[in-house]
Amino acid sequence: MGTKLKDKVAIVTGAGRGIGRAEAIALAAEGAKLVINNRTSAKGGTPSDVPVADEVVGEIKKAGGIAVPNYDDVSDPEGARNIIQTAVNNFGRVDILVNNAGILMDAQTYKMTDEQWENVIKVDLYGVFYTCRAAAAIMREQRWGRIINTSSQAGAWGRFGQSNYAAAKEGIVGFTRVLARELGPRGITCNAIRPRAGTRVSLSPETQAAWEREGRFDFIAQSKMLKAEDVAQFAVYLCTEETANINGYTFLVGTDGIGLYREPEPPFKMIFSRQGWTVDYLLEVMPKTLADGLVNPAPPKGA
Repeated sequence: MGTKLKDKVAIVTGAGRGIGRAEAIALAAEGAKLVINNRTSAKGGTPSDVPVADEVVGEIKKAGGIAVPNYDDVSDPEGARNIIQTAVNNFGRVDILVNNAGILMDAQTYKMTDEQWENVIKVDLYGVFYTCRAAAAIMREQRWGRIINTSSQAGAWGRFGQSNYAAAKEGIVGFTRVLARELGPRGITCNAIRPRAGTRVSLSPETQAAWEREGRFDFIAQSKMLKAEDVAQFAVYLCTEETANINGYTFLVGTDGIGLYREPEPPFKMIFSRQGWTVDYLLEVMPKTLADGLVNPAPPKGA
């Protein structure tokens, strides 16, 4: 067992499988005490997830670590509070929160139901807000904390059939940036990770089928090759004392590389007019300026 996070108390949501599980095990391996959160059933799914939180707890204990399970739903405000309170009740504090709980309900937007949209937004975005809100109140009093929110490349790439998931995951990036500025003065950092590792969420059968239709076999190969354990090691790194200056950033993390996303900056090209704008004027100047060289990423196809 390592000691980089000795006596720290960590919560990992969605820790039953995939990246969340790997993150929980890696945190415990460095001495953190863990709350392993995983719902007793997937929203819209079956009760097959019932034992997974217990399994991860058992694995951590077998390796000499300390962990307790929690089965609350992050998409429910009371459930999110219970997750945080589980850490307080068992260990007396909350030092680390890793938000990894998420679901997919893929469909092209014109076919997407209200339920598909709302369920994904509730779990993947609202769930992050609910847990961060509850944890932040405690971390502020402690004047120390580490929050890691799991985003995705879905929005950055404009991934086909995942408008709900992409909206939630891009929302997380903006939320993380704001939270970092709110909590930073209290010694709390908040960063986001876009994993390149393939899991049962990020590489669902629906997603793989969509990529195959688009001929994106490179995406499929990369996602299958990359390991959740590598993402987990970077998450542990962000939780250490040595990363106090890393706050409000978004990282791309995979087995073969780690990247830092450029922070928002002013538009790199602009046009100006002292007389305001008209459609006729824009039709004249845009092709020569801002629209020059732009390529439609999804051009019309023949009938």
